[in-house]
Amino acid sequence: MSHHHKDFRLHTPEFEQIYKKLDRRNFLTKTSLGLGTLALGSLFGFDKLNSNSSKRTTGIISDEDLQKQILANLPHFAPKAKRVVYLFMSGGPSQYETFDYKPKLVDMMGKELPESIRGGQRLTGMSASQSSLPIAPSFAAFNQYGQSQTWVSNLLPHTAKVVDDLCIVKSVFTDHINHDPAITFFQTGHQLPGRPSIGSWLSYGLGSDNENLPSFIVLVSKNGSGQPLYARLWGNGFLPTEHQGVQFRAGKDPVLYLNNPDGYDGEDRKEMLNYLSKLNTIQNADIGDPEIDARIAQYEMAYRMQTSVPDVMDTSDETEETFELYGPDSRDSGTYAANCLLARKLLEKDVKFVQLYHQGWDQHGNLPKGIAHQCKNTDQATAALITDLKRRGLLEDTLVIWGGEFGRTVYSQGKLAADNYGRDHHPRCFSMWMAGAGVKPGISYGETDDFSYNITQNPVHVHDFHATIMKILGIDHEQLTFKSQGRRFRLTDVSGKVIPDILS
Repeated sequence: MSHHHKDFRLHTPEFEQIYKKLDRRNFLTKTSLGLGTLALGSLFGFDKLNSNSSKRTTGIISDEDLQKQILANLPHFAPKAKRVVYLFMSGGPSQYETFDYKPKLVDMMGKELPESIRGGQRLTGMSASQSSLPIAPSFAAFNQYGQSQTWVSNLLPHTAKVVDDLCIVKSVFTDHINHDPAITFFQTGHQLPGRPSIGSWLSYGLGSDNENLPSFIVLVSKNGSGQPLYARLWGNGFLPTEHQGVQFRAGKDPVLYLNNPDGYDGEDRKEMLNYLSKLNTIQNADIGDPEIDARIAQYEMAYRMQTSVPDVMDTSDETEETFELYGPDSRDSGTYAANCLLARKLLEKDVKFVQLYHQGWDQHGNLPKGIAHQCKNTDQATAALITDLKRRGLLEDTLVIWGGEFGRTVYSQGKLAADNYGRDHHPRCFSMWMAGAGVKPGISYGETDDFSYNITQNPVHVHDFHATIMKILGIDHEQLTFKSQGRRFRLTDVSGKVIPDILS
């Protein structure tokens, strides 16, 4: 039998029809200038069209060549950060019990939220039917810490110790009041599913500094629960699939379907992948689908990860002092603390973007107990990650981000008591922080009113936040685009501005 590549085709009536269509398409697209040129030639003369035709045909650059130019121009300027770890607190942490100190609320317990403050702003369906919106002062005490004398809640004693490394942004706001669209908006720049996540954009634009690990890795805490998280939050959208986030899990199979089946050794797998690559190359020559190249790259990465993943997941060489730094949960694989330690190891390996999700910040009721529990689960390990990166010389070129999808309301949802109240969703203003490369340490940016209900100074929209992150990584957010379904998309959609006052 001949080894010509068409011998690999399936010769059924259905597949023969596909091949005929492909042949017709190849004829139309690969014939020098196409049938349209033949028609033009009959009108204007072939001699004029054929002279220096490569320069005179259109003068319009192809989408493929334009995309290559876009990537070739990256980074647009010298990056401050080489890598990012994003600690996403899913559910919406309350700014009142964390970073936005509002002492004037203490004497307003149970009083009605003034209409002049609410200003007719929308409420969720969970509190819209309440006849009263009583103010709930924070049960947490605040103190000033560090040389910056930054106000931090006593629920975050470890974070308070590293506050001089943080840039706290108190004036973030979003467009969305419910969890799923709000989380999707923060992760992809759009409320509807289908757009690439921020990690995918950075992987696509900047590539990888470690050929044996994915450039975008996702960790989800097993000791958090609440609003569901979907894989599309770290999906590649319309970007090539090799740029989707790869989730690392606790247990013996940290990456699903990576290990060889029983009785199947590494040489078998290597031989299989070699033949599979040949078949995909043949298919790519016929079809020209860029996703085939992406699939080849994914198979090759999976083969290399069989060695690299067990190595990076192994924490047996960590010192006792390191485990004590991150807290007792750091020995329990899959917990938030263990994932923070693993994130540090991944950043040491030059993974471009590590996304760490921790659920459970959605306290509509019993907030004092609930948020205290959340802070206890995350505070020590979060501060330890900052400390560990700093002492290893990694914080100077790593950007650390902490925050959720929106904030909480000043009024209580449901029954109000001094030691028991809830807070509803509040997209109008909330607090996040960044640390490390590219941001000014030990500062607070933006201000809210006495009720932390409206922004009074320096608002930061989600698109502004994304634009600033990309700036730190050397990207002009307006220039990194990708054409899909007839239009060009970017992470910041059609808005967003960099916040220069927080940049170092």
